[in-house]
Order: sequence, then structure tokens, then C-alpha cells
Amino acid sequence: MKILVTGAAGFIGMHVARRLLEQGVEVVGIDNLNDYYDVRLKEDRLKQLTPFPKFRFIKLDMADRNRMDELFGHEGFQRVVNLAAQAGVRYSLTNPHAYITSNIVGFLNVLEGCRNNGVEHLVYASSSSVYGANIKMPFSVCDNVDHPISLYAATKKSNELMAHTYSHLYSLPTTGLRFFTVYGPWGRPDMSLFLFTSAILEGRPIDVFNHGKMRRDFTYIDDVVEGVVRVMDRIPTPNPSFDWSAPDAASSDAPYRLYNIGNDQPVELMTLIELVENAVGKKAVRNMLPMQAGDVVATHADIEHLRQAVGFAPHTPLQEGVQKFAAWFTAYYGAARSQGEAVGQGKVHQGLSH
Repeated sequence: MKILVTGAAGFIGMHVARRLLEQGVEVVGIDNLNDYYDVRLKEDRLKQLTPFPKFRFIKLDMADRNRMDELFGHEGFQRVVNLAAQAGVRYSLTNPHAYITSNIVGFLNVLEGCRNNGVEHLVYASSSSVYGANIKMPFSVCDNVDHPISLYAATKKSNELMAHTYSHLYSLPTTGLRFFTVYGPWGRPDMSLFLFTSAILEGRPIDVFNHGKMRRDFTYIDDVVEGVVRVMDRIPTPNPSFDWSAPDAASSDAPYRLYNIGNDQPVELMTLIELVENAVGKKAVRNMLPMQAGDVVATHADIEHLRQAVGFAPHTPLQEGVQKFAAWFTAYYGAARSQGEAVGQGKVHQGLSH
């Protein structure tokens, strides 16, 4: 089997590609290696994959229609895992065009490649941000999500709608995965755990938005990868009980499904900060700030659909995951810090993300 992983130099993309390679699958990874954050980190992620003989990397922007057509036509992928996107809620407030180019135009090119070249299953990253400011907890894939509060969220909701259209028109099996605040080794420098760890170790204040009154369903990367790999093997089929008079948002009369992937255990932001302090052995200097536009107060994943479909639910305790992240962080950035360099160089935009 040959699988395309888009965003292979990204946080989740690298981990998913490595798991597939460890299982003996042939993986082609693409990424445009943009400078939204430190390109060196992306390149070092790729170095985790290049030793595998069944891995090939192609530097490619998904928004490049001609090259995407050539890629799909030449390679003959059986399955595609689309994890490439312009990420970040807060960055979408200042650079909206990047989200349309990557998350809409790029995703359309993936859909076209899949439907024109016999791909048997497209699995793609959505986001818990699609739930917007919903206050009904936990968030269910059956809930209405028609009120996004950031452009990033709107593009992810659009991906789900675009995927459904292709499932309906062309019988392309698609599965969308709504990730909930993924963290762990090799994580993104714009995420809160990375920013907190870096600042605390360097003695800089950390920005704590909404005065710390935030709750997130932090999900460890290994749990996310397990969910992705299991879902890949569960190719969706039309829901025989689907009723257009009372449609189920999580399925369809087309081969289309949605799942949440979250830890199902929301944690307060202040608890996360305390866990980081314990992991690195140093107290944080806290800069308490108001809520930022585009953020939500809380996220909480209902994962029952995922559990029923693939027999798995994320379970890594936050304390364990933070310790693993801190160990990776200190090892990876130890050399740079000893030379007085700042970590995570490049364009970094702080966010809890969703």
C-alpha cells in the first residue's frame, strides 16, 4: 500500500508518517516548509523519517494545482491522510489569505486528486475550533457547528462540507477528524505548552489569556496517531439509517464520517502551567491578560463515536504527556540554549489552538 501524508514535516504529520513507516507501509510525504514557525524544526522532523527506505519526501505546496495533479496521476495512492493546513486561530486574524490558499484551495486540489485517481479513502484533519462558542458540553459530532468564530474554524468547517460534497457526488469515502489541542514531543512552537515551557526555562513571563479561566481537552500525540491509523482502516460506507428529515451531522447517505479525537478530560489552563513548572523545576512569571478574539473558553470532546467505530479512545494523562514533552524539549533545545540562542525561531504566533 502507498499512502500520501500531506504536511509530513508538521507535528501530527511527522508522527503519523513514522507510525505508518514502522508498520512497513510506503509513504510519500509532502510539505511546503513555510516559515509560519521555525523551518529548522520541520527539517529535523523530516530527519526522523528519512532513514526509512519506504519514505520519500517531495517539497510541494498543495495550492499548486498542476503539481498536485501530476503527483496524484503519477503515484497511484491507495489512501491519503491530509494533515497539511495553515494552522492557528490568532494568526488567522492578521493573515487571512494564507488560510484560504492553504485550507480551501489546497484541500480542493487534494479532493480532486483523490476522486480522479481512485483513492479508496481520504482522511483529513478538521478541528475542535468548528464548535465555535458552543456551550453544550461535551462537544458531539452530532451537534450543529454553523457558527464559527475564527476564519481558521470557518476553513475547517468548509473542509467538512467540501468532503461531504465529494463523497455524495463521486462516492469518495472521506473521514474528518476533529482534533482537540494536540501536544507532545516535536510539537508546534505556537502552541501554549511549547510557549510556556520555553518562557519558563528562559525566565520570561508567560501570557495567560482570559486570566487563566480556560479549559482545554489536551490530547497527547500518540493517542492522536493511534486514532488516525485506526480510522484509516475503517473506510466509511453510507449510513443505512440516515434520514434527510432529521440528518445526522456525523454521517450521511454518502460514504462520509466525522469523529472527535480528544482526551475527554478538560483541564484548566492554570493546571497545565503548574504541570509545566513541576516538569522543568522552575516557577513561571505570569502575565494575566484578557480573552483574545477568536478564542473559546472551553473545549471538551465527546469521543463515543470514535470508541464505537474503532475500539479506541485517547487516554494519556496530561501529567505524563507534559513530562514527556518537557524531556524532549530540554534535549532538543539544550544545545541551542547553551549557546544563548532563542528557541523556536521564525514567525511564531501564540495560541492555545483547538
